[in-house]
Amino acid sequence: MTESEYIKLFPENLNMRDIERIVEVLKQGGVVVYPTDTVYGIGCDITNSKAVERIIRIKGLKPKDAHFSFICHDFSQISDFARVDNATFRLMKKNLPGPFTFIIPGLNKVPDYFLSKRKTVGIRIPDNPIPLEIVKLLGNPILTTSLKDDDELVEYTTNPDDIYANLNGMVDIVINGGAGHNIPSTVVDCTGDEPVITREGLGELIG
Repeated sequence: MTESEYIKLFPENLNMRDIERIVEVLKQGGVVVYPTDTVYGIGCDITNSKAVERIIRIKGLKPKDAHFSFICHDFSQISDFARVDNATFRLMKKNLPGPFTFIIPGLNKVPDYFLSKRKTVGIRIPDNPIPLEIVKLLGNPILTTSLKDDDELVEYTTNPDDIYANLNGMVDIVINGGAGHNIPSTVVDCTGDEPVITREGLGELIG
């Protein structure tokens, strides 16, 4: 078993050499654990199906149940993968970057495992420079799915050292970006006439 790389990054002072190393691994089909503005996530380049399948196995999911969200760097990248009407754009503009996942209609460019039966996708622009810089340099969105904890009292693992101990050898890189939250993003469904919060999380939606 090959040991996972362990890279410490400081959000306020990013080491671009480390970011370039992470992007290189992602381009080769690697799987990476990274911080967001909520819980720690596990992800890969969304265009690499083999890497996505690895994450499905790591998470113990059935492929048909594995509808993931993905992280975009900015709104222009969102428009490549999803259809955003004017009202939704204004709402997202007020709340992003931030701890939200917006459910919006996906475009044909989106790989099948990201589309729900309703042909929608979950989009994030987290308020954390680490994943945003990775996505910017990569040029593609990255898959994001939260790391659940087996502990019944703690739903999400917040300590990157613990994450590394749990996933060493299963992923290619674990990024230590400081302690994570144990509350996930707020999920906002924007596919109807009015936005609907389907999961209360860390973010308080500004209307």
